[in-house]
Amino acid sequence: MKLIVKGMLYASFAVCSVMATEVKVAGEVASEVQNIVSDIEIITSQNSDGKITPNSIEEAFKKAGFTVSANRDMNGPFVKQFKDSGFDTYNLFTFYKKEAVLELVKKYPNVGLFAPMSMSIYTKKGEQTISVSSLSAEAMAKIMNAPSDDETLLTLRKLVKETLQSAMPKGTFTSPSYIMQKAKGELVTHFSMEMDEEEWEDELDELKMGFEGELAPNGFVIAGFNNLGDEFEEAKYEAYDFYEVYSICKLPVIFAIAKSRPEAGAYAPCSLYLSKKKDDKMLDIAFPSVYNWMSSMAIENKEDMEVLENAQKGMQKILTSLTE
Repeated sequence: MKLIVKGMLYASFAVCSVMATEVKVAGEVASEVQNIVSDIEIITSQNSDGKITPNSIEEAFKKAGFTVSANRDMNGPFVKQFKDSGFDTYNLFTFYKKEAVLELVKKYPNVGLFAPMSMSIYTKKGEQTISVSSLSAEAMAKIMNAPSDDETLLTLRKLVKETLQSAMPKGTFTSPSYIMQKAKGELVTHFSMEMDEEEWEDELDELKMGFEGELAPNGFVIAGFNNLGDEFEEAKYEAYDFYEVYSICKLPVIFAIAKSRPEAGAYAPCSLYLSKKKDDKMLDIAFPSVYNWMSSMAIENKEDMEVLENAQKGMQKILTSLTE
């Protein structure tokens, strides 16, 4: 099988509201930053009575018609593995809206990059507030290479915010104070591989078995799995032989970044999709790269960048070895 590895930058920062601007600092060379609305929004509410919990937030999303893939307590694993945590609560929450995903995949085959979407739910140690971070519609559009004014994405985002507000009635939405930066690498990592017309099902099973077997030895965990292809067929949309999405997490990564950027859960776990259209020989695999984290959250700390880039290289190595 011939491997075709394509790293594609799915978005240009010089679009719509995105404007590159020169910032000059006395005695230093000017650096390029992005004068744009933040990719991440955070809703925070007082919670001294403890009535707002990850479970109550999950119930609000189910009531609004979302499918919840996972609502994982990460604080326990933080303490167990690293003997430390700066949180009383830290959950990674993954979810999607079936109808919206079906509508989007007809326009954007890479919708699996955000199906499911991710959020972090957290309370810092000793505080009496609870916060939830999530990606803006513009951020998802940028990575998917979709128009920033796509009506489906905007409607979906509106429903997400309304659901969060219903779960946290006194909550207030804010954006992080840091300035987003120009991405230092490709926003999406993409692999494609030619499959046999008759044997593709066996090849898919072999690929998935190898992929899942390589994750744990390389420090990755499967945080969730969604067979979107089955849901498409149930809705009488039969454009794909398969469309499956893994939610992948690497505990040391989220632990390291969450110390200073608890809102990092808007990108974690990472959604990695495998898809093949009918009458097409090519298997497509893609996931958002860690350069989204660095750009959106202005991550410049050397150790944090190294942790992220090592995870990126690790996943690329796994997929390369399986598809060549």
